[in-house]
Amino acid sequence: MKKIILIGGGSANLIAADFFSQSAEVHIFEKGKTLGRKFLVAGNGGFNLTNSATDEALLNHYAPINFFENILTQFDSDATRKWLADLGIPTFVGSSGRIFPEEGIKPIEVLQAIKKRLIAQGVQFHFYHEFIGFTEQHLPIVRCQNKEATLMADHYIFALGGASWSVTGSDGCWLSAFEKIGVKTIPFQSSNCGINVKWTTDFISKHEGTPLKNIQISIGNFSKKGEAVITKYGLEGNAIYPAVPTIRQFLNAGKTPVLNLDLKPNNTVKSLLKKVENRKVLPKNYGYVFNLNKTELALAKAFSRKETYLSAELYAGLLKEIPISIHALRPIEEAISTVGGIDLQEVMPNLTLKKHPHLSIIGEMLDWDAPTGGFLLQGCFATGFVAANSLQIL
Repeated sequence: MKKIILIGGGSANLIAADFFSQSAEVHIFEKGKTLGRKFLVAGNGGFNLTNSATDEALLNHYAPINFFENILTQFDSDATRKWLADLGIPTFVGSSGRIFPEEGIKPIEVLQAIKKRLIAQGVQFHFYHEFIGFTEQHLPIVRCQNKEATLMADHYIFALGGASWSVTGSDGCWLSAFEKIGVKTIPFQSSNCGINVKWTTDFISKHEGTPLKNIQISIGNFSKKGEAVITKYGLEGNAIYPAVPTIRQFLNAGKTPVLNLDLKPNNTVKSLLKKVENRKVLPKNYGYVFNLNKTELALAKAFSRKETYLSAELYAGLLKEIPISIHALRPIEEAISTVGGIDLQEVMPNLTLKKHPHLSIIGEMLDWDAPTGGFLLQGCFATGFVAANSLQIL
């Protein structure tokens, strides 16, 4: 029987361990005291296990698409739901197509169901074992209680996570170890995170923490309806996170991204202009005429020129396109996920390293991106399955 060692106890390796352990001796080495720490933290904000999107609708949420096409064809969101059902975790489709465990099932219970299956299939767990590098023969080295050991197996699967939420163990410190064995890596950057905006002191003192509901944001070719929250440093929310890849492209090119905020996405400029047609409307009446709350009024004023603010007609157009300059993304530590890690050109379609075919890379260690809403976990599950399934014949 083949011996497979999985390094990292996150979601990608948990599903890989399940499929591997049906025909191989499987060991999981985890530097913390338990499995699935980021899995549990993600559950605190709404436990999206996957998303109901399938086929092209699912694939379009991933970047780069050409990398994920093969992966999601093998293991899509329907396959994830079936896998969960086999574990005794029924699911349902929630808002925006997100898939949740049925009501009453907590994240820890999902994790326990996975662990129970793994134990029943003979998977062995080794906690407090931290990956620290490779031997000259490119075999993994782990450290436990100040003692180092070289791991011996027929194949190794790495799922050490990205660089966000370091409290869960995903700190990205493994980059240098792979660089030393000739594997190209890409520096980590924030994804699914807030953005920095230079608010005035007066504006933020009065409106920090206020939600902006039923808005639409656009930048470049990207556009998204949703909500955002005004924070001390800028903006957060489900309308902001999906725009981060486009914002990041501008920033990496040395350009200042400008986010266009539409406070009235259900109105056209023409319909807004009709509200002030053939009548004189003063700024003090904008709230009533355009149905704006205090925060929306203050936001529009903060990003308008004097002549725009004093003209009801120009102001109506501004409400559809308030230009907000973005100065930076929030730090990696605050981000929900990251991009960067192992360059995708370094891996084969089965996710083994081209230069080291005895090593596979899965999950957020790879340089890919996806929005929240179940897509991140789906990507991790899918890469874990592909690695395990493709290596069954080895």
